[in-house]
Formats: sequence, structure tokens, C-alpha cells
Amino acid sequence: MEVLEPIRALADRVILEEGLELVEIEWTGPVNNRFLRLFIDRVPEGVTLEDCERVSKRLGMLLDVEDVIPYRYHLEVSSPGLDRKLMHEQDYQRFLGRLAKIRTRAPIEAGRSFQGRLVKFQEGIITLAVSRNHHVEIPFDQVEKANLVVEW
Repeated sequence: MEVLEPIRALADRVILEEGLELVEIEWTGPVNNRFLRLFIDRVPEGVTLEDCERVSKRLGMLLDVEDVIPYRYHLEVSSPGLDRKLMHEQDYQRFLGRLAKIRTRAPIEAGRSFQGRLVKFQEGIITLAVSRNHHVEIPFDQVEKANLVVEW
């Protein structure tokens, strides 16, 4: 959607100035009542409610001044959560050692859903320890969906 590019540009500017990272943008809902959701993070310590409030206020003012969105919308800024999505190659490197759940586009070793520890990410291949003695190698371009798994 064409409106997403100027939104992303403004969001990137505000978020980088705050020393944060833009994880994901969601732009959903009917045209007359859209939701703009930004998920931000600060690695390794995470984001605070105050971080989210600051970004929301600054970005909201910029979006209004620049008149980027020509119709009604709601702005939400939050953390990606403990079960954050793994969307970029650097996410797999950053979260090595963590438990993850990965769904692939096509079967690998006769399966498409895997859960295990992120052991290695090298040359576009994710190595996931699904048991003590079994590792699965998943090409990054075959990942359909991936999330960290909350460990208690």
C-alpha cells in the first residue's frame, strides 16, 4: 500500500532517534477506521511503557503535521512481546540459544512445524535443535512463520 512507505520513513526516523528498533508495522482495518500498529524493541533490555508513549506522541504529531494518512486511523505502539516474531535474518543471529517455533513453506524432513533451540544461523541456514541429538536445518527463504517461545 502506497501510504505505508511515508509512514515507515517517519516511523524509522522517530524510532532511531529514540535509540529503538522498528520490528514490524501492521496497517489493518476498513478504510474509514484503520489501525496503524508499530512494534518496537530495544535489544537486549526491551522497551518500556514510557518508550512506547514517547514514540506514539512524537510519531502521531509528525503524521498529523505531514498529513500522511488522509483518513481516520488509530495509532498503537507496543513491544513485540515475549513471543516476538522472527522476521529478519538478524533476528535468528540475535536470539541464538532461545527456544523458537518455525513453520516452513514446504516440508523439511517430512514436516513443516518445528520447535527447538536456535543453535546457529549461517549463510541463510537456520539450525534448530529439536531434540538433544537431532538438529534440523531450515533455509531462511523457506520460513513461513517464526516466533520465539516463552520459557518459564
